[in-house]
Amino acid sequence: MSSNAKSAATKSGLIVVTGAAGLIGSAVAWALNRRGQENLLLVDCLDTTEKWKHLPPLRYADYMQADDFAAKLHSAPAHFGNVHAVYHLGACSATTEKDAGYLIRNNFEYTKNVCAWALSRRSRFIYASSAATYGDGAHGMDDKADDLARLRPLNMYGYSKHLFDQHAQRAGFLRHIIGLKYFNVFGPNEDHKGEMRSVVAKAYEQILATGRLSLFKSHRPDYEHGMQQRDFLYVKDAVDITLHLADKPLAGGLYNVGSGEAKTWVDLAHAIFASLGRDPQIDFVDMPESLRGKYQYHTCADIAKLRSTGYTKAITPLSDSVRDYVVNYLVPGRFLGDEPAGTI
Repeated sequence: MSSNAKSAATKSGLIVVTGAAGLIGSAVAWALNRRGQENLLLVDCLDTTEKWKHLPPLRYADYMQADDFAAKLHSAPAHFGNVHAVYHLGACSATTEKDAGYLIRNNFEYTKNVCAWALSRRSRFIYASSAATYGDGAHGMDDKADDLARLRPLNMYGYSKHLFDQHAQRAGFLRHIIGLKYFNVFGPNEDHKGEMRSVVAKAYEQILATGRLSLFKSHRPDYEHGMQQRDFLYVKDAVDITLHLADKPLAGGLYNVGSGEAKTWVDLAHAIFASLGRDPQIDFVDMPESLRGKYQYHTCADIAKLRSTGYTKAITPLSDSVRDYVVNYLVPGRFLGDEPAGTI
């Protein structure tokens, strides 16, 4: 860290954001900037993708690669001075990742180390868990339940997140830290995620190229094609909830971060076509065999616990959030921080 950044950190307290070039991480940094907070240390693993382009619109004190940050925590834990808060949002979020060892090291062990360091510095620690920890929802999607062992994630990504939730609970950390079970978050700055981008981002490209959109068929008799449901949440709402909880010193524990409303894939498709001023043209295609046993047919966040903390804001309606994303970011090719005045 530069001497100027270290001096600023000593005076006001540094805010660390990991995964800072990613979808949620860059949006958290953007939201902190809008609050006038610029004493940020951004941490990520910049690679061969173009996610570095999400950083120039942001204002921050310093940037570090994730491996260098981890090494510094081990070799010189006091190096960063007064750290006010750590938003640990960096992870491999690919639900199709098959390297279980990599996910354990990157999502579980790394999180344990950053959490232990943050608590040793008496810093506020907020981390990204995931709704993927709930699996198929057979055991509920209730963030108020203490029996985490009942949950059965459907993929290794979800399990890597679940492992840390359980570790934090066993160690007694959940009384002091915030774990955020993000549902289907979408929005600007996800362009680097390839096949893990939201359907909004992928559908936009497909509709421009073909005029049509392909959705997976249902392979369960209780769901018609396109009627599978998700709790879709715009990234701007997700970060507003994130900062709200971070500001509540007594709000320790796991919290669902979703809209509290399940919408179908057809609902989402209609919103995308409407944003482009086109009539819906939808085709249903077979789901790959490899996904069928790991596919969630219904997700919906119970946000009563979030509401109990005093979060009273209305969640942006799906049609409005899709329109903001498409019209103000996808069509002009903008990132967060480059948006025109008047966007939501």
